[in-house]
Amino acid sequence: ETYQFYELAFCHPDQVLEKKESLGEILNGDRLVNALYELEFAVNKTHTVLCQQKLNRGDVAKFRDAIKNDFYYQMYYDDLPLWAFIGKVEDESWTSNGKGPKYFLFTHVHFDALYNGNQVIEIHAFSDPSHVVDITEDVDIKVYFTYSVTWNGVSTAYNSRMDRYSRASLLPILYKTHWFSFINSIVILILLLGLLTLLFVRHLKNDLKKWSIGDEEEDKEVGWKYIHGDVFRSPTNLPLFSAVLGSGTQLLIMVPILFILAFLGVLFPYSRGALLSSVFITYILTSAVAGYISASFCSQYSETGWKRGALLAGILFSGPFLFSAFILNTLAAYSGVTAALPLGTIFVIFLLYTLVAVPFLVLGGVVGHNYKSELQSSIVTKKCPREIPSLAWYRNPPAQMFLGGLLPFSAIILELHNLCATIWGHKIYTSPAILFITYIILVVLAALLNIGLTYFQLGVEDHEWWWRSVLRGGSTAIFMFAYCIYFYFKSNMSGILQTSFFFGYSACMCYAFFLMLGTISFQASLLFVRRIYHAVKNE
Repeated sequence: ETYQFYELAFCHPDQVLEKKESLGEILNGDRLVNALYELEFAVNKTHTVLCQQKLNRGDVAKFRDAIKNDFYYQMYYDDLPLWAFIGKVEDESWTSNGKGPKYFLFTHVHFDALYNGNQVIEIHAFSDPSHVVDITEDVDIKVYFTYSVTWNGVSTAYNSRMDRYSRASLLPILYKTHWFSFINSIVILILLLGLLTLLFVRHLKNDLKKWSIGDEEEDKEVGWKYIHGDVFRSPTNLPLFSAVLGSGTQLLIMVPILFILAFLGVLFPYSRGALLSSVFITYILTSAVAGYISASFCSQYSETGWKRGALLAGILFSGPFLFSAFILNTLAAYSGVTAALPLGTIFVIFLLYTLVAVPFLVLGGVVGHNYKSELQSSIVTKKCPREIPSLAWYRNPPAQMFLGGLLPFSAIILELHNLCATIWGHKIYTSPAILFITYIILVVLAALLNIGLTYFQLGVEDHEWWWRSVLRGGSTAIFMFAYCIYFYFKSNMSGILQTSFFFGYSACMCYAFFLMLGTISFQASLLFVRRIYHAVKNE
């Protein structure tokens, strides 16, 4: 929850100049303005008066409310971020009438800067607790704001000056947590691989053997062979299903691209707005992928409906996301926080999406329809679908979704906590390698587990596996959102603004994972189903 710096009655210049910011900085809520502090390079200063400020009762109340809620301010010097608190609360010291704690406003800031040659290497800001003003009571007061600057030479190279911002996640306890999460994920993956290997080596080979021999008694045990005429029947609501695959594939491609940018050093801690700019640009450019995948898949099973599928692929994720963003932006504008986007920025986003993303989506759809891949399965489906026998409760969709989501979630829960702490807390996450490996493990676990569940589903002659595979894979996102709810109640977030932003954007993030994991789960199951029925055909 961030506000403009001069929302509080700090010393301000006669002319407040706003920095021209990139799209990513605006999306990130950065609203940078000039300050009165004058930090000449390598010039020390001691108790320099910044200004004399007369605070009325309203100003005092605002300062006190900011101190009570632990607000701090952020500045930049030579593109290096620095922070300082506004004041402090002394709970131990009670007022003379015994009605509550005392609130003190810091009036002096000390800047400690380090340099090498003619380049700034590091800078800190410290609020001096010995220079305070009591603002417990609503009275008009005069405050002298002062500051001092100390410069010291160091031998640290300029190229490594950003390294200190990555040390937060490399502390011993946090570093061990990353590795414990990584090892936990690997162990779960190995166990699942062993289980599936046993399944394929023993059960599946035995099934194929029984099918090839033609023994009627043993043949009855091979349930999935009876539905060979229904297993490749196109799913219900084919355009929507195609749109899910298109949108999910688009997001699946976006994530590795962002990781590549992080590995190349384009994205790093406090690269103002670089992450959000990259996400926005990558999403627009990959719109062609969504159109191509949805139209190509839909055209394999039907000559009509691919246009609707491509259109749905373009709005399946962006529609709910933009609607949520509009509601949250309206709330932010009403509350006066910097997260509210200016009308000019909204117009630019709309223009870019209309003039770039939509044409890319249409182009991808046309190419996907005209150059669709041939249907790999040559098995002819029956005119009337085979009746599905009654199933036990643990074979129904809710039970399978629970199992299909719980195991992958258990492998990523620690890294999910770190990710939430990075987005919504003060923790800096700077281990892209471990995060990327965890992402790969999540995708592989969802795919492998869904293959096994699909096999068990076909074994009881249940041929409606298309949508089921998407729901099983995407159910991990349900567990992720449940953990987000747990994270919220364990945090100190409160108020309608923070609550709305947290649940709004957390829901969008989990929805994106639902589409991605549902898509990869279906594609893995499709390859598996085609493989086993192709083996049956050869036999």
